[in-house]
Amino acid sequence: MTEKIATGVVHDVPQDMEQALTSNEQIIAIWNNLTPIQRNEWICWVTIVKKAETRTAHIERMLNELNEGKRQPCCWPGCPHRNPNARKWFK
Repeated sequence: MTEKIATGVVHDVPQDMEQALTSNEQIIAIWNNLTPIQRNEWICWVTIVKKAETRTAHIERMLNELNEGKRQPCCWPGCPHRNPNARKWFK
């Protein structure tokens, strides 16, 4: 697939997420139509976890929720790298 994957404000799309996003043309279109801040929130939500199995679960959930029309992760305080107010939720 040759369509470029758009990045976030602070974060770039990691390889495992890019691979998942490029597996479906509809997902790429949905992803690229998100705002840079929304993409950033998804990237941070996936990459901030510590365990590989949690990261894989987050990628699967992200794909499902994008298909459902959700534009950012549910119940997520926000990217602590972009939003200083969200830092209190992460140690």
